[in-house]
Amino acid sequence: MSPDLGADRGLTPAVGKALEVAVVVLFVGVLTTALYGGAVPEYRDAVGAEVGDRAVVAAAERVENAVPPGASDVRTVHGVDLPRSIRGENYGIAVENRTLVLEHPSPAVDASARLALPARVDAVSGAWRSTDDAVVLVTDGDGGLHVELTAREALGGER
Repeated sequence: MSPDLGADRGLTPAVGKALEVAVVVLFVGVLTTALYGGAVPEYRDAVGAEVGDRAVVAAAERVENAVPPGASDVRTVHGVDLPRSIRGENYGIAVENRTLVLEHPSPAVDASARLALPARVDAVSGAWRSTDDAVVLVTDGDGGLHVELTAREALGGER
């Protein structure tokens, strides 16, 4: 046995451990890339779409329930609970032709709900941002009731 071979044996455990660590790091890197490149975004889109649907439907129910039955000379304010974010991002809900429409930066998150309001409701307008303390304001107008989506701050904190 040559003296050089005995000196190289001391490096074998260190090289073996370094190779094991390299394989583990490579495995974790490939797994992370696969998840965040495919499965996780698709899951986030699906969950975001579901949360968006539920938020819009719940908001539509709250708007419909804010209109008092058979009352005149009305001014009511009703709070609406909205999720602060959907799919990790702020969003908005606006009214378009008596329909609540979710406005979200991600095209995968899309929702709308038609409002079932009595004929005495003349107009529906306004919008909410997820960062607002959202309220529904119902007032009596010349042609009937007016329903407005607004922020509590716009009303001066009125309850």
